[in-house]
Formats: sequence, structure tokens, C-alpha cells
Amino acid sequence: LVTMAEEKKSGFRLHALNPMVLLGIIMFLAFLASYIVPAGEYSRVLNPVLNKEVVDPATFHYIQQQPVSPFYLFQSLTLGLQNAAEIISFLFIIGGMFAIMDATGAINAGLSNVVEKMKGRELLMIPVVMVLFSLLSAFAGCFEEFLAFTPLVIGVSVAMGFDSLTAIAIVFCAAPVGYAGAMTNPFTVGVAQGICGLPMFSGMGLRAVLFVVMNIVTIPYVMWYANKVRKNPELSTVREEDLLYNSHLKLQETPVITLRHKLVLVLFVATIATVVLGVLKFDFYINEMAGLFLLCGILAGIIGGLSSGEIADAFLAGCSNMLFANLVIGMCNGAVLIMQNAHIMDTVIHYMASMLNGLPPTLSACGMFIVQDLFNVLVPSGSGKAAITMPLFAPLADLIGVTRQTAVLAFQMGDAFTNVFAPTSGEVVAACAMAHISFGKWFRWLAPLFAIWCVVAMVFMVIAVQIHYGPF
Repeated sequence: LVTMAEEKKSGFRLHALNPMVLLGIIMFLAFLASYIVPAGEYSRVLNPVLNKEVVDPATFHYIQQQPVSPFYLFQSLTLGLQNAAEIISFLFIIGGMFAIMDATGAINAGLSNVVEKMKGRELLMIPVVMVLFSLLSAFAGCFEEFLAFTPLVIGVSVAMGFDSLTAIAIVFCAAPVGYAGAMTNPFTVGVAQGICGLPMFSGMGLRAVLFVVMNIVTIPYVMWYANKVRKNPELSTVREEDLLYNSHLKLQETPVITLRHKLVLVLFVATIATVVLGVLKFDFYINEMAGLFLLCGILAGIIGGLSSGEIADAFLAGCSNMLFANLVIGMCNGAVLIMQNAHIMDTVIHYMASMLNGLPPTLSACGMFIVQDLFNVLVPSGSGKAAITMPLFAPLADLIGVTRQTAVLAFQMGDAFTNVFAPTSGEVVAACAMAHISFGKWFRWLAPLFAIWCVVAMVFMVIAVQIHYGPF
């Protein structure tokens, strides 16, 4: 891997495979598999305790091959979009709400003022900002949105005597902490639990503990490196890049946080609190949450001083930002529908279960995490990956004797870590480009922390198995 400047000189540029192209290939492979993989199925039985159908692991049998037609391959996208309509409409509203809030300037003003108040206590800026970012990821699924703040954090970090790599770490080490310990992240936990038939955002207690532990192991690592660079700038791994590109960065004038901004931020916090309360006490699901977030967006626009036209324009822009993610969800659902219609889904589950059967449940659960971690390199989209893996992992969890909630935990941690470690993560590659540092330097710096994250994940997978993490 090379720096952006070196890429320009050599004419070489690194391009990750477009996720839609990759998913198109997966859909085509699913189509081919319908002719190759033997068709088979499990019987489903009603679990009287859960009051839902689960796989009977002793009933797998092969049936007559039922490959899908070539024309069905092209129908599968629209069928996949229809199959995921509830989730897709919810994500459109989420995107629109955040765009309205961003248009009010409240988010940028709030973050800028927090950073400004840390002058003279520079090291304390790191945990404050990282906790803020990780909370946004844990509760609202923010990730791509953080790119907007990256130039500001780079300027702040360099001005405070740190380096640009510290800035990337502040932003993109906080995001996986929030995703791993997500409480109400609609893009990962929400989608995965919906597919598994779990109550929305159930099991929040263990995830909250995981969130705290992840912050405890991550923030000191970033602070240790930042303090080392501040004491001796020669120890910075990106010293040359910062001298060349970032040495003259200064904080821009901090925007004044107005009464309107404060009210918008209070409204957002109140909405999140209402969602949590509604889910825990009143069985809120996607429709109720979508209504709350839409109301939050409209009220934020009014309070923020936007006209009706500006609110509508911002909402449409936010929806357009979700178009790619929603198409990916549709394509993933299309691949699943192909496998289901060809009756090869249960065969795949049977093969996967055979690999994990005989292992203690703790090892099987850890194996789930490893598989999710590896798969995430190919499909970085959390909601898209949930759509393609959780229909497999939910019944697999039934077969190998772990709870479906444990399978969701394996998914969310597997989705979190490689999103900032793999070169297929477009957001992190873009952030490195903003700082003019190579992805290779980021990769090498992050590797020890990534190993620590994996150890934490394995520990929590073992805990989840031991406590029968549920409700089921």
C-alpha cells in the first residue's frame, strides 16, 4: 500500500470491488448453486416455550433438486427489495432524520464546542470525543457520518500536538466500539434481531457491559500513542506526512452553539431515550421507532429554523444517502430467496452445522464470530451482511445449542472490527486519504488493538454461552 502522493506519481490506485458488484456475483453463485448443491430441508416444529417454529436438528433429508430458472435470477432483486420493505423504509426515515439534524448545524456546533472546551486538557479531549462518537454508533448506528468530522478532528489533533493518525484513531476506533457494544443500532442489532425473531433491542444489558469494556481497552491505547507523540513528535509513524501536508492546520473558528442548536440536541437525546423506553416497556418495533425518528427530524428542522422546503430537501438528501445501503439489502435478500426457493438453504445450514457439531457450544459460538469477521471483509455493510448471514445463523444456533441472541452478538462484533481493519472499508480509506497517510500505516498501527478486540470478543462469546444469553 502506498500514500496518495505516491499513487499519483506511479499512476497506481487501489480500488476495492464495488459491494453491489460483489453481491451481484453472490446472487449469480447462489443461482449456480441451485443446480449444484443438493436440495434438502429440515422439518420445523413449534417450540411451546418460545411459541415459534424452530429447526428440528434430527430431521434433515434430501429432496428432489429444484433449481431456479435464469429469469428468476433477474426477478430476485425486486423480490428481495419487497421482502425487506419494512427494514428499507425504516432506514430511509433514519437517513432523512439525520440529514435534517445535520442541516440545522446543531451536530457540528455541539462537537466543535466540546473540542474547544478541552484546550489545556488536551489528552482529556480523546476520551470525551471517543465516548461521544461511540455513543452515536451504539445508539444510532453512525459510521459514514463521521467522515464529515474527520477534517475537524485532524486539525484539532495536530494543533494539540498529536498527529493525524491519532485523529483517525479517535474517530474510527470509537465507531467499532459503538458497533460492537451497540444498544439500539438499527442497522446491525435491529436488523439482525428482526431476522432472528428476537424482541427488538433485547439483551441490552450484556451489550452495555461490552460497550464499557471496549471503551476501557480502546481509549487508553489511543491516549498512550497520542501522549507518546506529543512528548516526542519524532516517534509519530506519520511524521513525514504531517510535516508535508498537515503542519499548518489550525482550528477554524468554533461555531457559536445557539439556543436552537441546544434544543435540537436535547430533542435528539430525548428521542433516543423515548425509543429505549418504548422498546423496553411498550414493545415498540420498527413502525413505532420510525414514527419517533420522523417526528424528531421534523421538529429538529422547525426548531433549527429551517423552512418547510429546506426540511423536505434535507430529508430527501438523507434518503438518497441510504439508497445504496437499501439496494444492498435488497440484493442480499435476493440471494437468500434464490437459495430458499431452490431448497438449498437448509443444506448449507446442515453442512455448517456439521462443521461445528461435536464442538463444545463455547467453541461453536467463537467459530460464529470468526466466520462473521471474515465474511465482513467481503460485505462491509452491516445491514446487508445481516440480511445474508442471519437467516443461516439463526437456525444454526438452534442446531448447535446456543441462543439466537448469542448468534446476533457474534454478528455485531464480527461486523464491528473488520469495518476499520480491512481495505474494503471505503470510509476508513477515505479518512486516511484526508490525512494523506497510507492505509498500510493505519493497518500496522491498528493491528495490536485489533488483536485485543478479538480477545474481548471471544471472552464475551463464552460469557453469552454460559449465561444462556437470551431471551432465546
